Amino acid sequence: MNSLPTFEIAAAATANAPATLGRPKITGRNVNVFYGEKHAIKDVNVDIPERSVMAFIGPSGCGKSTFLRCINRMNDTIAICRVTGGIHIGEQDIYDKSLDVVQLRARVGMVFQKPNPFPKSIYENVAYGARIHGLVRSKTDLDEVVETSLRKASLWNEVKDRLHDSGTGLSGGQQQRLCIARAIAVSPEVILMDEPCSALDPIATARIEELIDELKQNFTIVIVTHSMQQAARVSQRTAFFHLGVLVEEGTTDQIFTNPVDTRTRDYITGRFG
Repeated sequence: MNSLPTFEIAAAATANAPATLGRPKITGRNVNVFYGEKHAIKDVNVDIPERSVMAFIGPSGCGKSTFLRCINRMNDTIAICRVTGGIHIGEQDIYDKSLDVVQLRARVGMVFQKPNPFPKSIYENVAYGARIHGLVRSKTDLDEVVETSLRKASLWNEVKDRLHDSGTGLSGGQQQRLCIARAIAVSPEVILMDEPCSALDPIATARIEELIDELKQNFTIVIVTHSMQQAARVSQRTAFFHLGVLVEEGTTDQIFTNPVDTRTRDYITGRFG
């Protein structure tokens, strides 16, 4: 299952171990998700520290992406989906009925598995969110947002001379970095990433991983990944999901070198998955 030996994954996790982590930015308590009669997520409790990277790992269908989508209420778009329990971002209960979901999704950016730039120019891709949310007052302000976001996404130097070219004309890795720039242009507090490198080649993947490491200085990042090597490289904490249950959560170092639950150990060592 793994392209690297388990000891190398553990070594990567140890090398990435943080000295300290901040207070929780996201807290989930007794979170359950139902799709009709199917109980997809079962009593999940988790704290995700601010300005850090949390990785969700586990076999396909284990619930990690479902839980990720709870954090920006994307599951609301599924008619048969029902979520119980509580999720807070800071002090805000994001399932409060009075909450404006549009504003929530400005606070919680999302990067998907497959790069999905709008069929617009590079400039307009990044400017779109800031414009519709009324975050800028002038063209000069908008220009600054676009440049700053592209710089933060490590893309500015590659596209600064062709901002009016179509975003869909970029390479796959560049498109994914454009989508990250689009997400951070509205100054979110949290960035969710659902398998952001699965469609990319190794070189593009390395660029995205370097970018994630830089972005954690300013954002709380939650990443779903099938790659344990990637989880070890980019995250400070890791949560292992199996059959809708959050089996174990801890520092990435601990999860990969000294897991408590035998199910975690069996997954890490490739006995199932």
